[in-house]
Amino acid sequence: MWLYLQRVVIPHQVTEAAIHGRPRGNLSDLYPRWLGARELLLRGRDPYSAEVTREIQAGYYGRPLDAARAEDPRDQQGFAYPVYVAFLLAPTVGLPFDIVQRSFYWILMAITILSVLLWLRVLRWSTPWWTQVSLSLLTIGSPAVMQGLKLRQLSLLVAAVILAAILLLLADRLSAAGFFLALATIKPQVVWLLLLWLAVWTVADWKRRYRLLLSFLISMTVLVASSEILLPHWIPRFFQAVQEYRRYTGATSVLSTMVSPIVGVSAAILSLVPTALICWKERKQPADSEAFVRVLCLALAVTVLVAPTAAPYNQILLLPSILLLARECRTIGRRSGSGTFLVAIAAALAAWPWITSILIAALSFVMRPEGVQRFWTVPFWTVWLNPVAVAALMLIVAYRGSVAPTQERATA
Repeated sequence: MWLYLQRVVIPHQVTEAAIHGRPRGNLSDLYPRWLGARELLLRGRDPYSAEVTREIQAGYYGRPLDAARAEDPRDQQGFAYPVYVAFLLAPTVGLPFDIVQRSFYWILMAITILSVLLWLRVLRWSTPWWTQVSLSLLTIGSPAVMQGLKLRQLSLLVAAVILAAILLLLADRLSAAGFFLALATIKPQVVWLLLLWLAVWTVADWKRRYRLLLSFLISMTVLVASSEILLPHWIPRFFQAVQEYRRYTGATSVLSTMVSPIVGVSAAILSLVPTALICWKERKQPADSEAFVRVLCLALAVTVLVAPTAAPYNQILLLPSILLLARECRTIGRRSGSGTFLVAIAAALAAWPWITSILIAALSFVMRPEGVQRFWTVPFWTVWLNPVAVAALMLIVAYRGSVAPTQERATA
């Protein structure tokens, strides 16, 4: 996968940029957040302003974008994050970005590998060390993580923060978990469904679980108020930046990308309704139960499906669901023929990028660059289908898990 990226994808992008006169700078998704945080914290400038946006473009693309050039990218790379992301990046704003970028790459690599090992513990899946190494390597070689690492995407960091919150939940450290959940809202589009589920879960046993919601609300109040002190009236500017981001990137959900916005919204509702019913049914489950973990995985999988951006790097949130399904694949297959079929489909979709990238990477050593680069999109053909398959299987697994205890009680 990495050979394919270095020998086929990147050369293709460089060639296309040269042909069409498109600028190429550091192309790091971390840079707009880092520069915005630096200008805000060190110089008191508004990171949402047009002036800072042009400075971001100068670093990200190599020059500010020119509306008169039809071939220039549409993505303005504005600072479309809450102001309090600056608090996370504060230790780095005094360093050269080249050092920050290289360090962040290895930090993201390390926490992603560690996340695989920790999710195995959350799922109580005891595997040999060589299986853990294999799963870690396959994760690093997946299109989602590969793109996230190359872009230095904060989604990989947010996924690790969510995992930290879940580990604290399982350890009954609810106050600390609430704080980490608040930090994860630097990307609210990938955490909102999980927060709704945990709010319902908290209210279901308020006396024992109230600390989670209280800690989250206090942490959010501190983050928002501190941001207001740092940049007064930042909330309207943030929402405006988000609207502009959706306009100039054309960001839509996975479902809307695959079909159409109207059909995508309908399909999203169809996936959210059974998810809500399962969450409601399992709301009283203790945090250390198998049912609780199943619903967590389901919430994260459906989030990838309905989030208002279909970027592949957000599929890092599918990791716990994929591990759970891998653990339960034989059980799913034994229960029904349709389950076997869906598992086979999901496995084929997951394997497609690895198989095709091996072939294309091998061809890059014997074919001319312009010939092999014609196939650069092939490993990404299944990228939008993976969330659909994983979410569908998780709905089946979570539904069966919630129905089975009721049936057992009825039989008894």
